[in-house]
Amino acid sequence: MADRRLQVFHAVAKHGSFTRAAEHLHMTQPAVTFQIKQLEEHFDTRLLDRGHGKITLTAAGELVLAYAERILGLSAELDSRVSELTDELAGQLRIGTSTTIAAYWLPQVLESFKRRYPGVLPRVVVGTSKLTEDRVAARDLDLGLIEIATEQPSIERRSAASDDLLVICSPNHPLAKFKELTARDLVGHPFIDRDPGNGIRQIADEFFEAAGIAGSQITLCAELGSLAAVKQLAAAGLGFAIASGRAIRRDVEEGRLVAIPLQPRLHTPLEVILPRDKFRSRLINAFADHVCEEFARIAAEQEQD
Repeated sequence: MADRRLQVFHAVAKHGSFTRAAEHLHMTQPAVTFQIKQLEEHFDTRLLDRGHGKITLTAAGELVLAYAERILGLSAELDSRVSELTDELAGQLRIGTSTTIAAYWLPQVLESFKRRYPGVLPRVVVGTSKLTEDRVAARDLDLGLIEIATEQPSIERRSAASDDLLVICSPNHPLAKFKELTARDLVGHPFIDRDPGNGIRQIADEFFEAAGIAGSQITLCAELGSLAAVKQLAAAGLGFAIASGRAIRRDVEEGRLVAIPLQPRLHTPLEVILPRDKFRSRLINAFADHVCEEFARIAAEQEQD
């Protein structure tokens, strides 16, 4: 319903780039440029200043952005309200998720939700927990699924479930013989860590800090953004890592990795985060509720195995 020119302008202003706006809107960059030109001709004034590889809003652009946000919000609310009258959940759902949840939790959740509501189009963006949280706070995403959230006042958090965090290593690694491991037991062994902003990395850092172990005492082997790469290096015997129990089940069952519980036990929360003040359609609320139910069910099944 909303004017396409306003949608494009809003995306350019929020992303600060024609290229990133085009990617976000699934448009070509020339098409984005054309829409902005059309809007500026409509108002007969420049809305964006382009210079030195940077885009800034003019005074008129600031005003148009403020109204665009209100108009687009009302348009989304209108679409949602009309859809609710038909008692049919449909439409686009912008979901952000951490890498571990995307690979090992989300597919099962999406499958069951799509079976119930085939008219829903999920658009999933994968990144670190920190990146996902920032994008939800900025209202670029409808909701996020992450391991751990901060206390941002603009974010509403729903605790969905938790997953065990375990030490993983090669069956031939010196740590493989332990029944459980303390933080002190891990000192001196090469550690394969996750990338900054990763929720599991944050929990691991806090685990070592609680035991009085400084970062300088940890022998860092690698810092990786891919869990698949973490598992591969650990299976090759290059070091140990700390990973989600659900993410390493098959590797343990097939003998590529050994998983050892930590002492004290370590868990990662699985959280659904939403913008606190944004209007929420029935679709967003229904999906958030569905995620909480499915995460809890999957976690309970995992404990029984």
